[in-house]
Amino acid sequence: MLVERWVDTVKGEPMTRTTYASTQRIILPGIRWCTYQSLLTDMVDSHAVHMTYDQGMLELMAPSYPHEQYNRVLAMIVEAIALAKGCDLHPAGSTTFTREDIARGFEPDSCFYLEHASDVRGKHAIDLRIDPPPDLVIEIDITHPSLDKFQLYAAVGVPEVWRFEGQRVTIYHLNGPSYTRGDTSVALPPVTDQQLTEWIPQQRDLPYPQLFQGIQGHVRSS
Repeated sequence: MLVERWVDTVKGEPMTRTTYASTQRIILPGIRWCTYQSLLTDMVDSHAVHMTYDQGMLELMAPSYPHEQYNRVLAMIVEAIALAKGCDLHPAGSTTFTREDIARGFEPDSCFYLEHASDVRGKHAIDLRIDPPPDLVIEIDITHPSLDKFQLYAAVGVPEVWRFEGQRVTIYHLNGPSYTRGDTSVALPPVTDQQLTEWIPQQRDLPYPQLFQGIQGHVRSS
């Protein structure tokens, strides 16, 4: 199993392991920043495992099929809305974002630059010390999350997070040092959390083009 091989690469560090039925997660405490960076280097461009680092705590997560399906449909919804509204859009996928000065790093399920799309377009790398964070992050939590990723997103200044927890999408806006819930997206107004929640299950019944066009039609008529 892939995640088991990752545990072997960090032997010698104190560790515990937590796993969940559908999306496999492993928590490794006491991991040095240099160890985290070595793992990123060894697994560059590999999307089989996502890594989150929070001041010595390292989470390894192997996404399940349902996890990826929800992630993809929400990312598609973002693109459909942006294109219908004529908004500039720069998808950054699950890019690895790191800040050594605050000892944090994360790989979102999906993320997008909207307001700051032109600021990062054409760049070969994004340095959060000088570049803006994504304007919108998508987080899929169909199992209990192990690390509080909201404090990581807040630390680098991500203004909006869409979080899907298996039943509904919740929109969160950065308000000072933490996030508060909101009914309407600021990144892509006037879409609401209720609309996002209603669109997700339609992927089970509608062909992709029909769902995409239906969302665009709704946005243009609203």
